[in-house]
Amino acid sequence: MRLVDKLKMFERQLVFLKWGGSEGYGRLNYVGSDFVEFEIFDTDELEYTDKILINAQLILEVVIKGSDIARILAEYSATLSDTNNNDTI
Repeated sequence: MRLVDKLKMFERQLVFLKWGGSEGYGRLNYVGSDFVEFEIFDTDELEYTDKILINAQLILEVVIKGSDIARILAEYSATLSDTNNNDTI
């Protein structure tokens, strides 16, 4: 099985991706046969910042689940509930 075939199962999920000389947390928006659309997540601001296209052959490492990703999801979820509570007040 090729990497892009496996990544197709994780579209629209938060992952840690290392490619070329860069790395970052973000969401896999689209996985094609020759490129991956990756939306970078700023862990300080807890928001998506940039959307980039990466040649699939440049991907070096993908972390799909782990303690860091769980921590970021928990922090992001906490800010969403605060925002929703403030809107209803």
